[in-house]
Amino acid sequence: MIRRPDMSVLDRYDTLLFDMDGTLMNGGVPIPGAAPGVAAAREAGRSIVFATNNASRTPAQVVAHLATVGVEAAEDEVVTSPQIASQLLADGLEPGAHVLVVGGPSLADEIRAAGLTPVDVDGEDVVAVVQGWDRGLDWPLLAEGTYAVRRGARWMATNIDATLPTERGMAPGNGSMVAAIRHATQVEPEVAGKPEPGMFQLAARRCGSRAPLAVGDRLDTDIEGANRADIDSLLVLTGVSTCEDALRAVPLQRPTWILPDMTSLTAPCPAAVVQGERARCGAVSATWHDGDITAEGPVDDPRTARAVLALVAAHSPDAPWTGHLTDESGQDVRLLER
Repeated sequence: MIRRPDMSVLDRYDTLLFDMDGTLMNGGVPIPGAAPGVAAAREAGRSIVFATNNASRTPAQVVAHLATVGVEAAEDEVVTSPQIASQLLADGLEPGAHVLVVGGPSLADEIRAAGLTPVDVDGEDVVAVVQGWDRGLDWPLLAEGTYAVRRGARWMATNIDATLPTERGMAPGNGSMVAAIRHATQVEPEVAGKPEPGMFQLAARRCGSRAPLAVGDRLDTDIEGANRADIDSLLVLTGVSTCEDALRAVPLQRPTWILPDMTSLTAPCPAAVVQGERARCGAVSATWHDGDITAEGPVDDPRTARAVLALVAAHSPDAPWTGHLTDESGQDVRLLER
């Protein structure tokens, strides 16, 4: 009997929803394999969406920035957290309402496009605050936001990513700036972007997708957002989260797939199959022993990671896994280390 070849990750989905920072680039530095991965998805006829929490760029600027790292994109393929935040505010406010923008010009442009009036100084006519990351965000603007929130204005954060990957490493993200106003006001903001599901739901509806896949580097935004939107996810190990993080994650942040990067999108990718205490993924396997797991395959093989993750999901469905991971010799190991 002739065995059918394993499907690739790409074979299983009709739309790919790509995160950007940490997935396609770090700052202005392209991530190896990312641009060819996007191009391969296009060549295979898949719909493409770039879904980013970064509030510092308009869709046109996103397209221009992607071009600098070799990724082809169109404005109508871009969904940003400022777009979601602006629409959510517009849905609940009177047309022309004054919104204090704690962020940059691109965020103000989205507020204006939604039929609201962006301002940068608090006043009695300010009914809402929207906050998004901007390189030039300073203390005076954070103070204006604090005044408005303490006065009772509605507060919407585009996203709450604690860090932002750059070419020099991890820098403070919007969540770190949000924390300053949260600490000063003891108020929790509404959140528009990932991990809220709205961005993925909007992107999938825009494409008419029946089988979308979210691709990202962060468990707490990309993967959790996909799970909350009830769509599959791929964690690439090119940014924030590691394979170890995924194995120890809360159930809501467990990815469907793990790959080192996007060079393997079109390669054969067997799914893990769990039978009792054992999971097999292609030619490798893993075994569950009273909460501990033995990896019976190379630690740098993505199939081994998928087998272990499948065991974690099957045997620890409601809580983070806290056991030991060893190889067949009994030595503690970590999978897919960078």
